[in-house]
Amino acid sequence: MKRFVVVGLGNFGMSVTEALHARGYEVIAVDIDEAAVDRAARHATRAVVGDGRETTTLQRLGAEDADAAVVSTGRSVTASILATMALQDLGVPEIYVDVISRNQARVLEKLGVTETIFPERESGLRLARRIASVRILNYIDVGAGFGVQEMTIPANWVGQCLRELDLPGKFGISAIAVHDVKRNVMTPTPGQDVELTADHTLLVAGSADNLARAADVK
Repeated sequence: MKRFVVVGLGNFGMSVTEALHARGYEVIAVDIDEAAVDRAARHATRAVVGDGRETTTLQRLGAEDADAAVVSTGRSVTASILATMALQDLGVPEIYVDVISRNQARVLEKLGVTETIFPERESGLRLARRIASVRILNYIDVGAGFGVQEMTIPANWVGQCLRELDLPGKFGISAIAVHDVKRNVMTPTPGQDVELTADHTLLVAGSADNLARAADVK
């Protein structure tokens, strides 16, 4: 079973802890805030009050055998750096760090972390995408100018199959799933003969510009 360590139990750290534990993974959660640890106790394999910036603390919790770690220490850049270095000292192979600014991300990237996550920026981008078009229900930026979006079906697409729409040819995007909202049935990698209805939403992947063009179809 995979083991994960989460250092810092604010909103982001708590969400990661809950999601990983719900998927059946071993999750060790640590924070200096006793109240936060108490809240995490039922969502983690082990929730401990301790200083995740200290190598000895993390070693005592078994972090050296972890497959990956998530650092979410709030606005303290110093705490993020120290926790990252402690995890690196223990040989944790993958370290993901929650950051609050581009400058903080640059510092952590210099340390060689696996990935920096900027939740506020990503949430802002998703919201901007959604409110810019009434057709977009959700948008996920996957990096390098590419994304995945869930969109309602334009009126002139209703009754047509994916083959007829030719999304790759006309928009440079690919359909990765069709969601029948009325029946709450998701069809991943749909066949080209799937006929779209007004009860469907479509999950498509492609460049941000091409996705925006598809969402603007009347």
